[in-house]
Amino acid sequence: MNSELLNSLRIITPEEQKILAGNTDIEKSLYSTTKDFVIDSGKMLERGKLIDLRPNTRFVHFPKHRHNYVEIIYMCSGTTTHIINDQTTITLKQGELLFLNQNASQEILPAGEDDIAINFIILPEFFDMSFSMMKDENVLRDFLVGSLRQDFRMGDYLHFQVADILPIQNLMENMIWSLLNKQPNRRYINQTTMGLLFLQLINYTDRISQNDPAQYEQNLVFTCLKYIEENYKTASLTELAKITSLPVYQLSRFIKQYSHFTFKELLQQKRLNQAAFLLSTTKLPVEHIIAAVGYDNTSYFHKIFREHFLTTPRGYRCAETDQ
Repeated sequence: MNSELLNSLRIITPEEQKILAGNTDIEKSLYSTTKDFVIDSGKMLERGKLIDLRPNTRFVHFPKHRHNYVEIIYMCSGTTTHIINDQTTITLKQGELLFLNQNASQEILPAGEDDIAINFIILPEFFDMSFSMMKDENVLRDFLVGSLRQDFRMGDYLHFQVADILPIQNLMENMIWSLLNKQPNRRYINQTTMGLLFLQLINYTDRISQNDPAQYEQNLVFTCLKYIEENYKTASLTELAKITSLPVYQLSRFIKQYSHFTFKELLQQKRLNQAAFLLSTTKLPVEHIIAAVGYDNTSYFHKIFREHFLTTPRGYRCAETDQ
């Protein structure tokens, strides 16, 4: 990270000065008005703001709490230790990211002076434009949207170990700089930056921490969805079962339980949306597109395409061209 930016984040805050002077507890009134200590976005964000940041409070144990917003923690230097839902301990290292949705409880062990973590305070609607940048046919996008918006059952956090991924580090630094320096047009810039961040993170779902047994199902879902994304032309449930070392029947039930679709439905959704993407962005003949997305039965493809998009492939291409 840029040394000037890091030095500005290292400055001791008034709250930390009180802690160093002997105040052994944080001032809960700065964060919340509830007895169960839910940190309130109304206290963390100025009226009308959808995102802001604050350095993690150092030198003190930050007690168990939840948030009524989405929190993203980025480790600028050093480490911090987080206890999630009373049972999972995560040591966040420099360059790593921790996403927490509103279901998760968290406590943070005392951090030293050089342990600089940034907490991004984000209202869910901030992600609207960011997620719209991602291809509609990307089922990983739907998983991320769901997990951040509390309508997915599988996990309250995502821990990305991406310290060595330069584009992700650059995007995080850009967003921190923009918010700290109150850059003009920063909402649009930061929403776009967040969209680019998610596009990058989708390429590195294998960097989601595998250390927590409670995250097994979440990691398995990512494995299945990423397999479909990358192998949609030739994908099969049998091959995926070999990759995951699960029996076909068990994997099939798992996919249906956690995605609400069968493997066949997910694969068809991906293939049709990829075909629609190629129709709207290339001049490839329809027959070539049908083969490119994994179908060898032209009549069947036309039938399911029409059922899904309520038009023919050529009709879809014409409509997209006219827009």
